[in-house]
Amino acid sequence: MFARRDYIRDYMMIPPGTGEAAVVNVIVEIPKGKRNKFEVDKVTGLIKLDRYLYSSAVYPGDYGFIPQTLAEDGDPLDALVMVNEATFSGCLIEARVVGIFRMKDKGANDFKVLAVPHKDPLFAHIKKLEDVPVHFAREVEFFFTTYKQLEGVSVEALGWASGEEGTAEVRSSVDRFRSSLGSVRD
Repeated sequence: MFARRDYIRDYMMIPPGTGEAAVVNVIVEIPKGKRNKFEVDKVTGLIKLDRYLYSSAVYPGDYGFIPQTLAEDGDPLDALVMVNEATFSGCLIEARVVGIFRMKDKGANDFKVLAVPHKDPLFAHIKKLEDVPVHFAREVEFFFTTYKQLEGVSVEALGWASGEEGTAEVRSSVDRFRSSLGSVRD
């Protein structure tokens, strides 16, 4: 029998960043090209299958979260990492923030940080949102605004913002996470 652990577990013990400006740690939940919606289970800390996407769309990059963050929707801040090859669920990627896609899911802010693998030479030239291939940005926007339609969920695109704004959202989410820990201890 296993002992129940708090969901903060090992994944949330990882720092949100590397100490280098605009470089964050991303824990991959869903590898690029998959329709399975995996997420870290908040009770066991294991990666579990939440559902199979209702649509025929696949994730356009490795998708996961930045540890030790708390987004406005009450979950860790989401991140999509541009990769040439999918990694795997539970993989840690040091990623450089290049932008943020702002959207509302069920009426609540549900922002997605866009990043590239920080030390991958294939992405060395991508430093800001303007460096991202336009078609890739359109794919990401299309995916996130349509992938829940067959579930009857309304998603509203609010548009893209710069890497600086993405980094600011990471900082806000780190502050929100730290504040939530303080309120738990009180």
